[in-house]
Amino acid sequence: MSYNNILSEQNNGITTITINRPKKLNALNKATIQELHEAFEAAENDANTKVIIITGSGEKAFVAGADISEFADFNVNQGQELAAKGQELLFDFVANLGTPVIAAVNGFALGGGLELAMAAHFRIASDNAKMGLPETSLGVIPGYGGTQRLPQLIGKGRAMELVMTAGMIDANTALNYGLVNHVATLDELIPLAEKLANKIMRNSSVAIRSAIKAVNANYEDGVNGFNVEVEEFGSCFGTEDFKEGTTAFLEKRKADFPGK
Repeated sequence: MSYNNILSEQNNGITTITINRPKKLNALNKATIQELHEAFEAAENDANTKVIIITGSGEKAFVAGADISEFADFNVNQGQELAAKGQELLFDFVANLGTPVIAAVNGFALGGGLELAMAAHFRIASDNAKMGLPETSLGVIPGYGGTQRLPQLIGKGRAMELVMTAGMIDANTALNYGLVNHVATLDELIPLAEKLANKIMRNSSVAIRSAIKAVNANYEDGVNGFNVEVEEFGSCFGTEDFKEGTTAFLEKRKADFPGK
């Protein structure tokens, strides 16, 4: 599949999706959001893709925000539709994928960029990364899940401060806050993402899919996450991966899981 705004490459079980608008600091416009949806969907449906890495091209930015020129003249209904459609196509879509998604944040991750990184299952960052939600400086609020996912990740007080001040934090502060799991140099960022991906790929893709569903359930209104965990735990017992994993353990050998 060919794209105009992104690159997607599959290699050794890892699909790396790169937002490729360096002259625009990889800003998210409508076309890029649509292409990202298509790339994530293709990777999710690809039996050979066990882990997805999302990153930005160049050294300056993961995603420096949304393309403001596209919605500067929107009315209330258009604004609500913009947020709803974006969440459906990309941000909620990514968060609920069964294939693990690692965000490799290289440089600026602002506004929709940070929201995309937060939709990933976890994040790592380059040491030059800067993160923030500057929307209130434009007279609007984050609309792609930022007001919900940021407090979940770093706590209400810190999230309120970041949103209200429209400020930025550096990579080490993000690490201290728990917003990112690891910080590396720019040159080491993708190799680290691939190292983590390879650790993930040693384990059962089927079990990981169940784990993602169970963890996400804790953040859904009206859903009892413990009940979902029980259901997913039980469903694992009916899989070939469970048979292989337990048999390999008892036979004192490395498990060879059947697949995605």
